[in-house]
Amino acid sequence: MASDRPARSAVPDERAAKARYRRILRFAGVALAVTWWFELFLPRIGLGALAARGRTARLQRIARRFHALAVDLGGLMIKVGQFMSSRLDVLPPEITSELEGLQDEVPAVPLAGIRSVAEAELQVPLPVAFASFEPEPVAAASLGQAHRAVLSAEDAELAGLSTVVVKVQRPGIQLIVDTDLAALRRVGRWLSRVKVVSSRVDAPALVEEFAATSLEEIDYLHEAANGERFAENFAGDERVAVPAVVWERTSRRTLTLEDVTAIKITDHETLRAAGIDPAEVASVFASVMFDQVFTHGFFHADPHPGNIFVTPFSTLDATGPGWTLTFIDFGMMGEVPPSLRRGLRRLMVATAARDGAALVAAVREVGVLLPSADTTELERAMTQLFARFGGMGFAQLREVDPREFRAFAIEFQDVVRALPFQLPENFLLIVRAMSLTSGVCSALDPDFNLWDAVEPYAAQLVRDEGGNAVRDVLERGAAIAGTLARMPGRLEKLVARVEEGQVSFTDPRLERRVGRLEQVGRRLPSSIMFAGLVVGGALVRPEDGVLGGVLLVASVVPLLHAVFAGRGR
Repeated sequence: MASDRPARSAVPDERAAKARYRRILRFAGVALAVTWWFELFLPRIGLGALAARGRTARLQRIARRFHALAVDLGGLMIKVGQFMSSRLDVLPPEITSELEGLQDEVPAVPLAGIRSVAEAELQVPLPVAFASFEPEPVAAASLGQAHRAVLSAEDAELAGLSTVVVKVQRPGIQLIVDTDLAALRRVGRWLSRVKVVSSRVDAPALVEEFAATSLEEIDYLHEAANGERFAENFAGDERVAVPAVVWERTSRRTLTLEDVTAIKITDHETLRAAGIDPAEVASVFASVMFDQVFTHGFFHADPHPGNIFVTPFSTLDATGPGWTLTFIDFGMMGEVPPSLRRGLRRLMVATAARDGAALVAAVREVGVLLPSADTTELERAMTQLFARFGGMGFAQLREVDPREFRAFAIEFQDVVRALPFQLPENFLLIVRAMSLTSGVCSALDPDFNLWDAVEPYAAQLVRDEGGNAVRDVLERGAAIAGTLARMPGRLEKLVARVEEGQVSFTDPRLERRVGRLEQVGRRLPSSIMFAGLVVGGALVRPEDGVLGGVLLVASVVPLLHAVFAGRGR
């Protein structure tokens, strides 16, 4: 087994990179062959039950082997494991659960290697750039490591601070990243040729998504810009603090930041010793994360406990919290673009309206469902879901017997599994951020429930979108009504031509149907207007009782016309 592991040096060379490339492909090839044999070949020859018996143990064994491979190789492989652990849309839980604990912690690089990278980037000797530089790292990760330092007197005067943390990339990391991405792209091409995989997920696109995130993460200029943008979003908000960037000592591979080390957010004992209530920290942290996603549209996508400090400060305001949340490490950030935000809002509105078809349409708009998805059964499932649980608040849903949810899941699990879906990158980062947020808050307060924190934001989205929904309904109704309003005239002309003998029908039933169609044409515009006014009134009434009441009363007129129009004929 040891012979299969090439020795690693501090700075990898081309030979080591090729050995690394082959090792990644060898693991992927064996895993794919095993999966093909048990998941595709055996069921095809009637031995599906045999393959299913050991599926859980087999998948866990593959995941454990990858876990060991990632820890041994470092580089992007640890990031790959963390990425896969969050892809619940693509991978079975047997694999994702095994990879959840994969930590980005590797042995530290000796100071000589760090010094060479830092001096090459800063173009000055380390003793000139910093008055002091601690040889032992504060943290060591697969892509880089961080050291405490003190700025020179000149730089300290310019920056307005002296104590800093310097992040430096590991020597040769660019070659490792390029090698890992080349291997992953090849594995993605393999998967794209397997029909059962390609019909459910675009593997090459997933690899490119991961590649883009990884390349951004090793560009420290990008991380520094992210940090400043994040700070601007929360300017004047005492709940949030961000370390200042020392641009004079920052480059693509070296990042110098204000040292903001304080109480780790999940350190209960130290928080209580400082007079800080962990439950209050959980509430504020959740609120800040939701502000990032729903208000700013730019959020920290890796809010694990190591990236958030609680910093006490003295305040004259007796009602103030007396502490702030300090975020660090802005290499992995997420954005909520306008298209995704629209989809999320429509998702909220459809959920509030308990409209299964609209919910599925919103899910498709968000990009979760691939274009090839047949959503007929999914719409039926959503309709039944709303019929069973619709109208319940989050607190009520928590009180529902879990067996009832399980029964629903079992009933429709085949429908969900058959759908070709995947989470788009931005949506995936939102899920990751919310998952980490829930974990941190639960560690702070065992009674914390994420639904309680998100409910006000969901309600606000529905209120904000209510006016847009009314306008959409009325505009679409007017467009359809305009088209249908012209239909009776066209039908009159058609009937006139029939009566004049210009058009003949060989089937008398068709003539009767034309007459009925004419009556329907007269009633449809009124029906559309009635529906638009009722929906608009219902949505507007909670916020504006007068306008909502007017719309509901006005709906009576088109209703009467729809009911009685054409009765004399």
